[in-house]
Amino acid sequence: MPQYRPDRFRRVGREFFWVVVGQAIATLGGLVGVRLLTGLLPPNAYGDLALGMTLATLVNQIVTGPIANAASRFFSPAREANELESFLEALRRLLVKGTVVVLLVAGSISLVLLINGQFEWLWLGLAAFSCALLSGYSGALDSMQNAARQRSVVAWHQALSTWGRFLAAAGLVLWLGPTSVVAMLGYVLATLLVLLSQFLLFRRTLRATDNIRGEEGMPHQCWDTRMFIYAWPFATWGILTWAQMASDRWGLQVFVSNRDVGLYAALYQIGYSSVSTAAGLMAQLVGPVLFQRAGDTSNTSRMVQVNMTNRLLTFGTLGLTAVVFVTAAVYHDPIFRIFVAPEYASVAYLLPWMALAGGLFAAGQAASLNLMSSLATRALLMPKIGTGILGVGLNFLGAALFGIPGVVVASIIIAAVYFVWILVITRSSVLQFNSSTH
Repeated sequence: MPQYRPDRFRRVGREFFWVVVGQAIATLGGLVGVRLLTGLLPPNAYGDLALGMTLATLVNQIVTGPIANAASRFFSPAREANELESFLEALRRLLVKGTVVVLLVAGSISLVLLINGQFEWLWLGLAAFSCALLSGYSGALDSMQNAARQRSVVAWHQALSTWGRFLAAAGLVLWLGPTSVVAMLGYVLATLLVLLSQFLLFRRTLRATDNIRGEEGMPHQCWDTRMFIYAWPFATWGILTWAQMASDRWGLQVFVSNRDVGLYAALYQIGYSSVSTAAGLMAQLVGPVLFQRAGDTSNTSRMVQVNMTNRLLTFGTLGLTAVVFVTAAVYHDPIFRIFVAPEYASVAYLLPWMALAGGLFAAGQAASLNLMSSLATRALLMPKIGTGILGVGLNFLGAALFGIPGVVVASIIIAAVYFVWILVITRSSVLQFNSSTH
């Protein structure tokens, strides 16, 4: 019988408390921020801001996000092996290479916009790429703090990031005028402040860590290779994932108007983003524990525990989604009156369906932690690529035929297909693991 460890339970309890606090404050900040910006920006400007943020999402999906995922996965093994110095040096090189790629892409897009005289989009694009780079560095630091289980630090930065972005954007809009470029500059300013705080606190974490360099030391190239092998599938499917995530907004821009993009963006943030963030609460708590427990995946009993915990996490996320869907179905009008400006209320009836899509996607993400813990990220290639291609087609088709409702229906189909696909792959992986250990 496992020995009762009160110190372990107290630590998990403290971690759970800080994760809940961080996510709750961040989610509330997102809702309040939407109310602030929708009250200050007309739907067309809010729509332009949403389109500009798709550029930041592109950078996150194909460059900085995969690096942050690798940092999160290998921080604990590196610390366990007393190889943090080599690991951090390898991570720094990956971030430098990623930055060069982003600058080349940003320069190419800016040149095209400049030649075509699209100066407003030029400034919006430059601000978006700046925000994306700063957010990428911030994400890498945040992922390592989370892997180190510094939950209070992560909670503080989550809250500061969300509230800071919207408050800075609102302040600059009141000062300089209600444009998407001004709002994006507010995002950049807030992200920079968060990054500085993260850097200072991460240095404190390292100073508190003994033996960051092993006696013999792992060669730099070893950590480079391990992180690259782990991260490249994320970057491979990232372009299609981004296309699927951005195609809803661009589909509405092409077939309807930027005003509808603004209406949809508010609906998305209140429904999809808020629910997926809330549903990710347990994933944020459990993810580092799963990675730490899995280690290098060589211990069979530890991997069995990882599989069981991940199954509970996945179906717990589905249960939360059901509760949120019913609540939104009953109270969608009051929710919109509280969190969104009156100009945007025409899409309130779609809130429960947008929340359903966000919850199903979050459940798929929770299930995928099993494959990430097993270092089997390549198994995610097909569902990510497949749903990405499907998503682009359905989003443009839905926007062209039915406008915003069509895009919402497309989001539900995409999220459901993704969840079922991940569930099937995860179950197959677990069965294969069980058969190989008997």
